[in-house]
Amino acid sequence: MGKRRKASQTQALATILWNGTRHLILGLLVVWCLLPLASCQSTTLKTQAAQGSQLVISTLTDPKTFNFANNQTFPNIFLFAFDGLTREDGEGNIVPALAESWTISDDKKRIVFTLRSPLRWSDGTPLTADDVVFTYRDVVFNPDVPTDAKDSIRIGPNERFPNGVFPEVRKLSDRQVEFLLPEPFAPFLRATAAPDGIMIMPKHRLEETLKTKGSDGNLKFISTWNTNTPPQEIIVNGAYLLESYTPGQRLVFRRNPYYWRKDPQGNPLPYIDRIVWQFIENTDTQLIRFRSGELDAMGDARPLRPEYYSLLKQEEKRGNFQIYNGGPWSGVLYITFNLNPAKDKDGNPIVDPIKLRWFSNLTFRQAIAHAIDRQKINTNIFRGLGIVQNSPISVQSPYFLTPEQGLKVYDYNPEKAKTLLQSVGFQYNPQKQLLDAEGNRVRFTLLTNSGNKVREAIGAQVKEDLGKIGIQVDFTPINFNVLVEKTSATRDWDAHIIGFTGGVEPHNTANLWMSTGGSHSFNLKQQTGQPPLQGWQPYEFEQAIDRLMIAGARELDETKRKAIYAEYQRVVQANLPVIFLVNDRALMAARNTVKGIDYSGLPSWGLWNIDTLRVKAKN
Repeated sequence: MGKRRKASQTQALATILWNGTRHLILGLLVVWCLLPLASCQSTTLKTQAAQGSQLVISTLTDPKTFNFANNQTFPNIFLFAFDGLTREDGEGNIVPALAESWTISDDKKRIVFTLRSPLRWSDGTPLTADDVVFTYRDVVFNPDVPTDAKDSIRIGPNERFPNGVFPEVRKLSDRQVEFLLPEPFAPFLRATAAPDGIMIMPKHRLEETLKTKGSDGNLKFISTWNTNTPPQEIIVNGAYLLESYTPGQRLVFRRNPYYWRKDPQGNPLPYIDRIVWQFIENTDTQLIRFRSGELDAMGDARPLRPEYYSLLKQEEKRGNFQIYNGGPWSGVLYITFNLNPAKDKDGNPIVDPIKLRWFSNLTFRQAIAHAIDRQKINTNIFRGLGIVQNSPISVQSPYFLTPEQGLKVYDYNPEKAKTLLQSVGFQYNPQKQLLDAEGNRVRFTLLTNSGNKVREAIGAQVKEDLGKIGIQVDFTPINFNVLVEKTSATRDWDAHIIGFTGGVEPHNTANLWMSTGGSHSFNLKQQTGQPPLQGWQPYEFEQAIDRLMIAGARELDETKRKAIYAEYQRVVQANLPVIFLVNDRALMAARNTVKGIDYSGLPSWGLWNIDTLRVKAKN
């Protein structure tokens, strides 16, 4: 993909950013007195790992599940513990993983994977084609299992398959699996690729849970391997298995002795014996612990906050670490409103009808887009390092459409925002507060995940910007897992700011953009296992997006695919189901004792090659 930017090429950025970070240094002076305590904790972890190499990293929140089929969050344990048939490397290429090779028929409708030999689960049980068939046919394709993985490999729906259809999968031998597709499906290989694709699950440990239902009427599989499960019971096929889990503190991974991969010299991987994944619900605290030496890397799951960059850049040599600059990050960051017109099983509206009239009005959303000063967000919060985003597709993708190519943008223009609002019946009272046509004060709650200081700062600015056009925003950061529960299950929210991982293949985000998707939060359809909804229906623009996503997946000609996805981007921007904000720059800090880092802005995880990393002993 794009050319990587080495850390040495970014030195000039530090000078530009320094003035904007002096306040951060002053603020951190207050909490640096906590460093002895942090050092004590670090010493304890090092003592525990005295018999082998150890990597200590962090994330903001505890994992939500140990069951791949239930996963809706990033980062997650599956980055460390599970593999797919294939994997995506740091350049966006699909390379072999559990499958050593594959063949594709001339008509592109038959794919045969050949598994490596031998392959074993972490309990020593052979991993065979039976596990692959189980994962795809019995779990992912199962209508009673509500996994987000479905959308990455569902073909249709279209005129031939009104409800969509999945490939037929069957075992040819212990090492060979055949997939038969009803029609060519361009994203197929990427759907099989870790870390964002389908991970293979153990049939011998999970098959029985698909045969019985619990008291709630759902398959027991759905509640299997939750975070209350003893880590030793989680059987994996990836580089690391789960050793211990202390909620609110850490999850410890240990190298999987049965991991399949070896280095060119035939030595078993991974090299690192133990990974300590700390849960630190505040990025400022993460910074303190990194500077104290407790953490070996920071920014591996989400890019570093820009103001940390200039502070840490000056300390690289003294602190024995390096700042990696991978260019634009491949995800997107956006604000969205709850547009759901449905009622719950008791007949109560999902969204307050007054607010739904506002949110579902395209002119209202256009006004909001013009009222948010995204360039100010980039300048003040991202220190000029961010990228103002206008598209649902990552900038690294060959399908990315620029404004110069016809993509609609919404420049900051609060006066235009006011005019747009007044054109559809909104009005201002003498106090310059915005009222709707019935005299209701325009006021709503905006959520984001607490601890993420960038998103908290963006939310505060959005509140300020919308206040200038008379809208009262009640900005409320909450725990990330609580936020996911609200947006993917209870639907109890007005507006939220969140990010979504990206990549080179637009269909990888089908779970967000298809109207049936489990991450389609702005108008979430009833999902498997959830209480019924009354009166849910997609908007016309959602149906148009569905058609374009399906057409793009079916088309194999790259020129035609680009035209389809260009139109998809235009439809999204014209209808604003989400309002894109500013994208991160991929910035990560790692100690020089961590060897083998291959960093760029394309992979969703900075340590994507975790199995080939080494940790050199500290002097």
